[in-house]
Amino acid sequence: MATKLTKKNNKPVKPVKTTKEKGSLNKPSVFTRGLGRRKTSVARVRLFEGKQEITVNDKPISKYWSNENLKSMYLQPLVLTDTLNKYSVSARIIGGGEKSQIGAFVHGIARALDTLDRDKYHTILKHANLLRRDPRMKETRKVGRAGKARLRKQSPKR
Repeated sequence: MATKLTKKNNKPVKPVKTTKEKGSLNKPSVFTRGLGRRKTSVARVRLFEGKQEITVNDKPISKYWSNENLKSMYLQPLVLTDTLNKYSVSARIIGGGEKSQIGAFVHGIARALDTLDRDKYHTILKHANLLRRDPRMKETRKVGRAGKARLRKQSPKR
């Protein structure tokens, strides 16, 4: 910490710290949480009452995933349960690539909807296999192999 000596009494003066106030997001304090995972991605999803924009990492979802083909993937749990206009979604996603992040996002929304109203949504989401975590992971590299998990080293021709 930087201290500065004053000329009058030689006592150190601590600099005054200014704190920024975080702006209110105008989101209701009541929400339902869901944690979704896929490969190395982890999505923390919050479901709020009311129609608002779906945001991922503080960006609108259309900007975060701009590809139109992916739209049917990430809206699947909301469309199946007819809750597309009932709830707004806010998510934080870390790790992985595009497809695994979408898988984690879908898993998180499905879990949040399940905890919100288990009697209503559980069977729908379960039959669509959205409540189950996809166990497929990248296979680990083996010793003595070339580069990847199952790739063999090139044998000499002669």
